[in-house]
Amino acid sequence: MSSSDLPSEGRLPGFGGATGWLNSPPLTPEDLRGRVTLVNFWTYTCINWLRQLPYVRAWAERYADRGLVVVGVHTPEFGFEHDQDNVVRAVRQRDITYPVALDNEYAIWSAFANHYWPALYVADRDGRIRHHYFGEGGYEESERILRGLVADPGEPGPGALQVEARGAEVAADWSNLRSGETYTGYSRAEYFASPGGLRPGQPHEYDVPPALPLNHWALAGDWVVGDEASTLRTAGGAVRHRFHARDVHVVMGPGSSDAPVRFRIQIDGEAPGDAGGGDVDRGGHGTVTEQRLHQLVRQHGAIADRTCEITFLDPGVQVYAFTFG
Repeated sequence: MSSSDLPSEGRLPGFGGATGWLNSPPLTPEDLRGRVTLVNFWTYTCINWLRQLPYVRAWAERYADRGLVVVGVHTPEFGFEHDQDNVVRAVRQRDITYPVALDNEYAIWSAFANHYWPALYVADRDGRIRHHYFGEGGYEESERILRGLVADPGEPGPGALQVEARGAEVAADWSNLRSGETYTGYSRAEYFASPGGLRPGQPHEYDVPPALPLNHWALAGDWVVGDEASTLRTAGGAVRHRFHARDVHVVMGPGSSDAPVRFRIQIDGEAPGDAGGGDVDRGGHGTVTEQRLHQLVRQHGAIADRTCEITFLDPGVQVYAFTFG
């Protein structure tokens, strides 16, 4: 597909509503004139963005000398993602070197009329948006369009990029993924199975039922279920989830005291062993020290309905969401 065959989807909006910038001074449409621009909306705990990131990172490196500018727009989902220090740490940990606009007020999000994490928008050298893609996937098409827009007339571009992802950035096992994102804050909580249901905003001693249906979850111990997260008040509490997926990730962090929280996970009542994710050892032990996505399970064998239970050995943890892969 040549650039002349691509639709024109309007002008590239500016970034004037950014609340800050990382890796770059503020960029204006004039700064980007004559450059192909890839805009990537993200929020740092989003598993879908994490699995897209290896491609965006690789495109930024591969096509920089051909005139591509990648601009990441970090629009936060959870309250703690408004904290610039948290985003700075995520940018460093994920080896993001391209410019990042902080969009804490959703001004850029609104200017693009965007509704998705992640989202890609590609603009040509004249500032016209010629391609967009929402969610994971579409990498070959997006790169083919990028190659066409950055190539000099008559010059063959490089072949398709081969990306090697690691950890939480590895693509999901879609053929075995039967569990969806599960929020533990009362504003978006579903499939909660503790007897008596949720008590929004109130300290309550919860219990787990004898059995969980697939994709249901429950709390055990003294918790407060808030708008965004469930917060453990006393040591020894647990959260249990029945899932069907290769990977289990949990977005969680220490509470207001920032004190580390030790935890232990079990799969069907046993230590995970080789099925432990990158944030636990073979015995299922780990420590929550920062607000981020934690990979707790990565299975290597047959995938079946299983139960993951996380027991917290210290109080104060805030659990926001389960995601799967």
